[in-house]
Amino acid sequence: MSFIFKKICIASDHAGYNLKEIIKDHLINKHVSIFDLGPYENKSVDYPDYAKKLAKRVKAKKSEIGILVCGSGTGMAISANKIKDIRAAVCYNSKSTRLSRQHNNANIIALGARLTKNRLSLKLVDLFLKTKFEGGRHLKRVKKI
Repeated sequence: MSFIFKKICIASDHAGYNLKEIIKDHLINKHVSIFDLGPYENKSVDYPDYAKKLAKRVKAKKSEIGILVCGSGTGMAISANKIKDIRAAVCYNSKSTRLSRQHNNANIIALGARLTKNRLSLKLVDLFLKTKFEGGRHLKRVKKI
């Protein structure tokens, strides 16, 4: 199964920087175009700045989907979810990832570099990018968000 999203962006904070680079390389090796919103070096930064930058890009439809990486995933998700029409989900296993797309139509995956091993993170990104929103009974709920 191939990815259903073509326009993907990624951002992190300093805690997620190394995993962001690993994810970026992974997707580039799969011939996926990915737009990196930073940071571009491993220096201390404020995660809300990067989460909001990425969320605004997704909201503006410059990217279809976003990937955020910080220490736990939580700070990035909280920040991104402040932007209208953004549904950022912290994903930590296959089931949480699949359901975030199928039931919640999540448009940003948030990963915790300190909590999720690199190999699993790559698997979750692939799963997120392949999983379709089921719509139906879930659509009316998503519209209430």
